[in-house]
Amino acid sequence: LNSGVEPGRRFLDLWGLRALRGVRARRDGLEIGALTTFSDLLADARVARRYPALATAAGEIGAWQVQNRGTLGGNIANASPAGDSLPVLMVLEAMVQAQSVRGAREVPFTRLFLGYRDLALEPDELITAVRLPAPPARARQFFRKVGTRRAQSISKVALAGLLRVGRDGRVDVARVALGSVAPVTLRAGRVEQVLLGARPDAGVLAAARAALLEDIAPIDDIRSERDYRLRVAGNVLEQFLRVAEPRLDRKSVV
Repeated sequence: LNSGVEPGRRFLDLWGLRALRGVRARRDGLEIGALTTFSDLLADARVARRYPALATAAGEIGAWQVQNRGTLGGNIANASPAGDSLPVLMVLEAMVQAQSVRGAREVPFTRLFLGYRDLALEPDELITAVRLPAPPARARQFFRKVGTRRAQSISKVALAGLLRVGRDGRVDVARVALGSVAPVTLRAGRVEQVLLGARPDAGVLAAARAALLEDIAPIDDIRSERDYRLRVAGNVLEQFLRVAEPRLDRKSVV
């Protein structure tokens, strides 16, 4: 609206709809109302305990004023590839609940983004909630955002990951998603294929970094350059793997 690209003249304020707010426990995870703010997420012990990557992302979004007003549903509906919560929701395999006068339905987060700021929702559908399934037991979660400065910046690269190494020493759960490196937030499918079934070592780290170059397609824009994003995305991916698997050496890579 401020930039003149929104032609509408009438707007409906949803802020007072209490049914769209709050975190609710389910047998298989949590349900988060679309109007739940990032401050609400930071204050919820269940989110911090079960979905620490989402809590980390919530704390990286803007300043306190933005966290007090910005909502999870709004971050999704904005559909920007730089949305901080989106890579986390993707690796958590969230389900987005949408409703219209025709009824309600769920859209898997991995199928939500059709293109740049283009969602798989009908024009009259409203995002009402996000459902998070229980994360895999013993899986380690990770989120990191790289921006121009430490706080209150739009991401140049954002990466969320979820990794579990089985008792046999091989990776049996691997999910990686990135923002700001393509027209949409995306899962790094080739990276995940490299990791699944592998024993984490230096060779796997190198193979994962190489695969990442096939998964992402960053561009030059006013916030950053393509080559910088490629290098940093690889560094953050390697940092995630070192954090998720303590047996790898902890040499700093970023």
